[in-house]
Amino acid sequence: MTRHPVVVYPPSVSGGRRVRIDAIISGTAYSDRDLIEFLRRAGAQEPEAMAESNLIEWRGGHPHEYLADA
Repeated sequence: MTRHPVVVYPPSVSGGRRVRIDAIISGTAYSDRDLIEFLRRAGAQEPEAMAESNLIEWRGGHPHEYLADA
């Protein structure tokens, strides 16, 4: 089983996606910019590259989309 150190949860009805990094909830991302900031704060050396990597598990919805389907 592949372990993903970063999990981005499904978009909420009010917008945004909860982000978990190494089992700690980092907050709610409303854009890739927010996700990159969470990764930077967690110590990622290249957070922009990591946001595009397979180290992130995107749950529900499509990757890089932050609004729930109506």
